[in-house]
Amino acid sequence: MLVMGVDPGLTRCGIGVVIGSPGRAELVAAGVIRTSRDLDISRRLLQIELGLEEWIAAHRPDAIAVERVFAQHNVTTVIGTAQAAGVALLVAARHGIPATQHTPSEVKAAISGSGRADKAQVGTMVARILKLDSAPKPADAADAVALAICHAWRGAAAERLREAAETSTPRPTTWAQVIAARSAS
Repeated sequence: MLVMGVDPGLTRCGIGVVIGSPGRAELVAAGVIRTSRDLDISRRLLQIELGLEEWIAAHRPDAIAVERVFAQHNVTTVIGTAQAAGVALLVAARHGIPATQHTPSEVKAAISGSGRADKAQVGTMVARILKLDSAPKPADAADAVALAICHAWRGAAAERLREAAETSTPRPTTWAQVIAARSAS
């Protein structure tokens, strides 16, 4: 599975592309989409959209993994990050590419075994998993690669489980359905 990870941000939006499956990953590309703080927010979001379009055209991912935005102390930063994440989700939907959001602790746990790992530990593990001399630079690119690895390792299995649940017999959702199901068996 070819997965594009997106570490959303207004100044630097990290992008990482890996090909992988549970327990295996290979780096395809990593980088960042940069925008200037001097630009209006709408122009910055447009630059992120155009950059994502270029990455998708170049790599044609099977899935996109976006970091789920969490509340930080700086509300302005959270808002900008959430807007960049929204652009990534929109671009994925436009191309019909399944997009999943992963929390930072989920990514850290998948990569390092601990949901409390710091950025340096995650970068070290990304380099080790991909057999690189060092983690991709800048850190935003390494975080995006970690997201892509997390999704390749965990997301594919979760997607298969979701699809299986959707195609199985629907579970009763009301007491009347529960009683009817029990009477039928």
